[in-house]
Amino acid sequence: MRTPVLTCAIALIGLCASASAYAQPVGVERLARGVLDVVPPSALASGEPGRMRLHAPECRTLPPDETRRRIVDVAVQEWAFFGFRVVDQADVSSGPRRRRSRLGAADAARVAASIAGYWAVTPEGAWIVERQNVAWNGARGLAARWNAPWSAAFLSWVMCEAGLGSAGQFQRAVAHHAYIDQAIRARDGRAPQAAFTAYDAGEMPIEPGDLVCSSRRPRYRSLDERRSQMGVGARSHCDVVVSVDETGERILAIGGNVRGTVSVKLFPAVRRAGEPLRVAAVGDDARPMFAHLKLRAASIAANALATSPTVRALGCMTGFTVATRTVAANLAAAGISATRC
Repeated sequence: MRTPVLTCAIALIGLCASASAYAQPVGVERLARGVLDVVPPSALASGEPGRMRLHAPECRTLPPDETRRRIVDVAVQEWAFFGFRVVDQADVSSGPRRRRSRLGAADAARVAASIAGYWAVTPEGAWIVERQNVAWNGARGLAARWNAPWSAAFLSWVMCEAGLGSAGQFQRAVAHHAYIDQAIRARDGRAPQAAFTAYDAGEMPIEPGDLVCSSRRPRYRSLDERRSQMGVGARSHCDVVVSVDETGERILAIGGNVRGTVSVKLFPAVRRAGEPLRVAAVGDDARPMFAHLKLRAASIAANALATSPTVRALGCMTGFTVATRTVAANLAAAGISATRC
């Protein structure tokens, strides 16, 4: 497997690695809109941390045959912006659960407007950012953690920018259970416009652009267990599938607020007799993967992560710096080899 070699190449692609000091995250700036037409989430926020305000977004509405590819491409670009973090679920689940990472003040300041922009697409985003302003003005300053988990806000923004513009297609919310319930209603024939349909793990083939969802409190293991509590709050989490590695028996998915950043998760996968590949239970299975939300859209290639505009752009770069060693290692861990220009 060939590891991509990375450095600044603004003249070629408008993508630049961060300063050469060895620090995390080693993020790269987003692609020029001529390469990937995405309005950055930071455009939905203004003002410095401590005085930040949100602006109402205009979500895109695109034909279904465009949405699956865009969901992957938008999520991958955010992963790059946050520094190509990779989390091997088989490792972190087999031992004591690690604490969530904290970004340093400089990195927290760099991503603050982007995380605020994720909140902007949710109904409750304005007051959450107002509360975060109070935290930023406190003793920890810019290093203060976000006062509310932002993983559902991240996915809500991805879907807004990817073309699922109406609430009937995707219920943007600050908690994952809102759109999980919507997908369950779609499965039951009660949400005909919904973009996602819920299935139990292993019921349908997993594809890039789908969502895989786990639960913690309550610990659901099937859709039926959630059906009996629909509309009630639940601690859950969903990630965007970006690559399905049949040979390596892995499923790669991108999630927000994973150790405080946007990260790729490496899920071990198994195939039961007569069933499609599914996320495997690992460790103590404290967060069972109970729902697969399948996008109602045409399929794309299983290696959608490696063929995304962001990863393809990395193949145009030459040279090596201290900072990008971490990037290269993370890409190698995810099994990515960028196509050369």
